[in-house]
Amino acid sequence: MTADPDRAARRWQAVDSAAGGLALDLGLYAASAVFAAVTAATSTLSPHRAWGTLAALGYLLAALLVTGQLLARRAGRGPALTGLPARWAVTGLAWVTTTLLPVVAQAVQRAAGRTDRAQEEVVVVEHAGIRLVEHGTPYLGPDAIAALPSDERLLGYTPYQPGMALFGVPRAAADAWWTDARIWFALVTALVLAAVVATLRGTGSGDPVRRDTAVLRAVQAATVLPVCALTLATGGDDLPVLALCLLALALAAAGRPGRAGLAVGAAGALKLFAWPVAVVLICWAATRRAGWRTALGALGLPVLALLPALLVDRDALVENVLRFPLGHGLVTSPAQSPFPGHLIAAALPGGRIVAAALLVAVGVAIAVRLLRRPPRTAAATALICGYGLLAAILLMPSTRFGYLLYPVALLVLAPALARTRAPSPA
Repeated sequence: MTADPDRAARRWQAVDSAAGGLALDLGLYAASAVFAAVTAATSTLSPHRAWGTLAALGYLLAALLVTGQLLARRAGRGPALTGLPARWAVTGLAWVTTTLLPVVAQAVQRAAGRTDRAQEEVVVVEHAGIRLVEHGTPYLGPDAIAALPSDERLLGYTPYQPGMALFGVPRAAADAWWTDARIWFALVTALVLAAVVATLRGTGSGDPVRRDTAVLRAVQAATVLPVCALTLATGGDDLPVLALCLLALALAAAGRPGRAGLAVGAAGALKLFAWPVAVVLICWAATRRAGWRTALGALGLPVLALLPALLVDRDALVENVLRFPLGHGLVTSPAQSPFPGHLIAAALPGGRIVAAALLVAVGVAIAVRLLRRPPRTAAATALICGYGLLAAILLMPSTRFGYLLYPVALLVLAPALARTRAPSPA
């Protein structure tokens, strides 16, 4: 596992330099159009097919626009058509057409009575928000879940941290398209990513064009990449968590460890996936004599979010947040993507133990790496988080393909962080 941000930056710069970045833009949008079209034609999930139908057209439009930019560049036209502002405009249009438009379309259709226009996590988050308003906790206890019909018990679980229920609170006020949890996932994601861009472009050193190009790539990875666009349009709960993790790393690169801790703490109050990022960020902050300042927000916010649910119904909290994710709930998680961990658990005698042992071994290796050589830059922190989460996702017995959005976005962000130089610690 490498944590050399300069090497990663050089590697990305070599790929990104072709045709002023337009060649990679074209490849991204063209490949994404193919992916969306295949999804629309072959997916067994109705929300995914609906996304693919709209997104394929959006990606195709973006690819055609980039093709026009390449022709303009070859003809010697000015940077107004081929420069970074134009590329940002195409990226924004691509996100609107491949993510926001499908989100709104599915939310409107769902409000009109279509029950096949949202994945299960959308319903789970909305039910959690309603329970939070009515009962003070987003969780059902084990007895209440057991009392549900067997085919409804899965939806009775809320395997998230308590903060995620806030996205379902609007549903408690009205049953309308704008109270769909995905609308609020998208809104928060957009606002947080705007803060990421402002933070990275507001500080830095060296060539600002290279820095801004790296920032553009990071935004593309977190927005228009199909694994992110599809996830937000059909389910969406991972995108605010990812955006807050990216903001935490951007704030770390800008030399703001306290704010970085608050950002990753907010992510950790939504979902457990942010907790490994928080641990690595605290190790980074310790090298700048700011470990306690970062830990206060990174660990304090998730603990504060857990306290009300703990006080209202401790058994419900344990059942949803611990027992179900660990595979000891009344029903098992449907997350069964064919990654190595799942294949080992399913095919080998004692496979779950073997997969768990491999996962623990990776965790120990990362812990040793952090203790012996803690990351001293935000870019190195992002690389450790990215590779660590990638290994964990591949080795977990129960996982989803969509979880890959975390390591992909973190690794693509690293070159942008490497071009942001934080002040040296006192």
